[in-house]
Amino acid sequence: MIRHLLLCTAFLLSVSVLSAQEESMDLDQAIQYAMQNNQSLKRSQINISDANEQIIERRAIGLPQLNASVEYQYFIDIPTQILPDFLSPTVYGILFQEGVIPPRELMTNDEGVPAQFGTKHNLTAGVSLNTMIFDGSYFVGLRAARTYREYVKKQLESDQFNVERDVTSAFLPALLIETNLQTLENNIGNLQELFRETSAMYEEGFVEQLDVDRLELSLANLQTEYEKLERQKEVAINGLKLVIGYPMDADLEVEGTIQSLLDGMAEPDITETVNPAARPDYQVATFGQTLNEQNVQLYKSEYLPKLYAFGSYSASLFANDLSEGQWFPTSLVGLKLDIPIFDGLNKKAKIQRAKLDLEIAQSQIAELEQYINFEAESARITYQNAMQTLADRQRNLDLANRIYETTQIKYREGVGSSLEMNQAEQSLFTSQQNYNQALYELLVAKLDFEKAMGR
Repeated sequence: MIRHLLLCTAFLLSVSVLSAQEESMDLDQAIQYAMQNNQSLKRSQINISDANEQIIERRAIGLPQLNASVEYQYFIDIPTQILPDFLSPTVYGILFQEGVIPPRELMTNDEGVPAQFGTKHNLTAGVSLNTMIFDGSYFVGLRAARTYREYVKKQLESDQFNVERDVTSAFLPALLIETNLQTLENNIGNLQELFRETSAMYEEGFVEQLDVDRLELSLANLQTEYEKLERQKEVAINGLKLVIGYPMDADLEVEGTIQSLLDGMAEPDITETVNPAARPDYQVATFGQTLNEQNVQLYKSEYLPKLYAFGSYSASLFANDLSEGQWFPTSLVGLKLDIPIFDGLNKKAKIQRAKLDLEIAQSQIAELEQYINFEAESARITYQNAMQTLADRQRNLDLANRIYETTQIKYREGVGSSLEMNQAEQSLFTSQQNYNQALYELLVAKLDFEKAMGR
């Protein structure tokens, strides 16, 4: 009994795992999934965190810096110095008693008397405080760091905008293939019914073998086309997985229809004037220009004097025996003023290079404005053409449907040929695919126009 219970539990768990690996998404769900899992967006979010840390790092330069240090030295051999041999017997005796100089009979140096000054143990401990009072580049740099944070935030918005368009561009081909598969599936079903009817008529002697063969050939061609589209769909789905950050080994299906997406979008105003400032990429470019302007200010501020304050306190112990040593304190405070006078034109070259970078940024913005206007005008014309194409394809599809229905009636009544039926079928199938393609192109054109407008 327990064994059966364990087997049932394992089966249910395996079913739940398989079902968890299979998922279907509509366009909005795919976009939301990409916002959480797209790798480029994750890197952009990391850049924002890095920008926040840069602000903290820059701010820390202007805050007081407190440091503590401890240094210990043990002299195995105390350093020796040579003193002139003019010591009086009394002084010599005192130094000999203290162990500073050796006995005279051991001296072999003709240049003077060797003497050792110092102790075996030297211990120093202290604290130091340094703080900036004025530095013009500090405030400009801190402002630039904050501007950079806003820049990377705008970059994230631009990346999100682009990822949303990339997801849409990857989602729509998969949806178009799915639509064509459904159309083919319906056509295969209708043709199979007609094939069965024709086969029965052939058994009764009302049609020729040629009529059956033509329908069988058409059915085989449709089935081949269906299988090709299924493989193309797999490629399109894998492309969608890559964009949204979905596991490649998990199953994914697309939901919705192109028509429903078109119906869910407001009709764009093609007379609308483009506003470059509404585009995220333009906003990123303007922040880049601001950063270049602040870079010029930063290098100019390096000509200003810099004033710093400092202070320290330390105590030192000198002894041959640590337990008998005495501490000697040292303390100081002071100011330091750095006045730049001449640096070999280094700062001037930095300023000129920063100005050149600023000119490049301004040129890029002007070029981007031209491109945005061109893109908007192209998207406007493409949308108008797509609207006209869809209207033409709709008329052709309606006409192909009427021809097919009429030919089918004639064929079943025995007054039409299988050749006419085959031609009507091919015309209908082609018109259906053309109509689906026109729907797809209209949706893409509408999305491209919205993107050009910065929405």
